[in-house]
Amino acid sequence: MLHKRNWMRHTAMVPKGFIRFHVLRALNEKPMSGSELMESIEKHAGGFWKPSPGSIYPLLAWLQDQGYIKELPTENGMKRYELTQSGKSLLDEQRSSMKKIRETMGFSQSPFSAFFMKVPPEKARVIQNTMRRAGKAMFQLSSALQDNFSDEAFNEAIKAIDEAASKLEEITRKLEGEPKNESD
Repeated sequence: MLHKRNWMRHTAMVPKGFIRFHVLRALNEKPMSGSELMESIEKHAGGFWKPSPGSIYPLLAWLQDQGYIKELPTENGMKRYELTQSGKSLLDEQRSSMKKIRETMGFSQSPFSAFFMKVPPEKARVIQNTMRRAGKAMFQLSSALQDNFSDEAFNEAIKAIDEAASKLEEITRKLEGEPKNESD
């Protein structure tokens, strides 16, 4: 059974630049230690993922070597870091790049908000939260299958995903006024 806090354990599953951006974002709010950064990123990721010390501490060393962060005097044996002006500039560049990508793709806020522009806001939030939950479940399943593969679990997962996709396709056809496809 996967523990909720570490369901996405593999850093390879994290989009490139995700950790760096969130470390910079968090340090822009206030100076933090490595462990505080891990907790902040987990909270910002909605509990979906928490970076490991093996991904945070080498990144902090690299950011410090590049002059993007600096280490503050130790408090109670805990190292804390803060952004330098260069780090703030890097964060601004990354925010600008992400904004351009979203605009190019037609997303003004988040990818899911564009899909539900004509849905009442309170209903859009419900479906966005459900989609987020489904995405989390897919990542959890992927990780669990990688760690504990069995034909039985694989077949059960394929059946569940196929049933969900078929049901969504059926709802879409109803909304679009198309007749049911006999092969479904």
